[in-house]
Amino acid sequence: MDTLAPEDSLRLNVLLASRPEAIRIDESSMTVYALTERGVARVALNPNCRDDVYLRRVREVISGHVLGSPGGYPVYLRRWTRMGQARADSLAQLLLLAQPEAVVAVVHAGGLTDDLARRAWWAMPTAENARRMLERESVATGAMGPQLADYLVENMPFEEEARDLIDSVRLVLLPGLISDEVRLALWGRGKQKNAYQVGFLLATPDALPEAGPPRRDLEAPSSVLTSLAAAGNRYAAALLRVLGGPGQTFLRSAADILRRPANQDVVNVLLEAIARYLDAVRPPGDPEADLDGIVAEVEHLCARQPPPGVSEVLERLPQLQPELRALLVLSRVGYPVVRPVFSRTTAIGTLMRRKLEPVTLPLLRAIETLRGGPGV
Repeated sequence: MDTLAPEDSLRLNVLLASRPEAIRIDESSMTVYALTERGVARVALNPNCRDDVYLRRVREVISGHVLGSPGGYPVYLRRWTRMGQARADSLAQLLLLAQPEAVVAVVHAGGLTDDLARRAWWAMPTAENARRMLERESVATGAMGPQLADYLVENMPFEEEARDLIDSVRLVLLPGLISDEVRLALWGRGKQKNAYQVGFLLATPDALPEAGPPRRDLEAPSSVLTSLAAAGNRYAAALLRVLGGPGQTFLRSAADILRRPANQDVVNVLLEAIARYLDAVRPPGDPEADLDGIVAEVEHLCARQPPPGVSEVLERLPQLQPELRALLVLSRVGYPVVRPVFSRTTAIGTLMRRKLEPVTLPLLRAIETLRGGPGV
């Protein structure tokens, strides 16, 4: 038998004629749900063959009604990818197909609106979908933004992957999504699981909780740096940033995480956060260089071929040469500096930290240089 049960066919066609906003299927209970202006409608299915075969027929009926192509759904779907290339005028149709991959295509689409996000969320409420939708300004600033953020906050303790947790924290910290109380609570969780704090370093690097004071020993040079920065010297501006209170707080937090990273993902994203913070002064160089190579390139740059901005700072404030060197080294960090270790081990915890010491100790010294401690 190649058709649906008569009662299912009738009820599905009535459901589809009611102009639903989204459709989903609960395969465990064999029920079709539709989001409508009046609420949620449901059709309990009565299979006359194996469940998987029957569900395929149900989806063919839905596809035929929505797309005019009963058997063409797989070919149709191939036009959409997770790269956000679904056509804006087709997104609403995709949400009617009762296919998870179609919902994912909508979630990743560049034309996603707040209303489409509402429908997609009803159709497939997952943490990954919430994260991808919050990346769209139209959603983050719309009515769905706080709802998605609340879900991610509640789901954070159950995230198994550090990258997903970091991404969730980064996104819920977008302006207007969570309260100050929740923000501080998330920062507090980072004292036991520092992946939380890596998310803060990415999202709000200059507005971290528990802010510390600026470096007091550099009050005198600050006027010179301010003058140079006002004239467009990006190295002076970067030094002012990292030597000020917010910058010192960022460096202190980064150092705390670097001393006790839980796993390789935390290390990789932390290095990304540090490099992003100092992106304005990142010098050219081999993008695949390890730490020794980066240090050598920076030393050569400062000693023999300093950019005009660097030489200008050093002429006026030669005592800041260690800080400038540390700044430039840290601006270049990324996965290549830990590749020699991570390519040979999958260790986590204490063993990973011990294997990483040839990398982390020089980086910590560079951070301490900027905080007023021993040099690199």
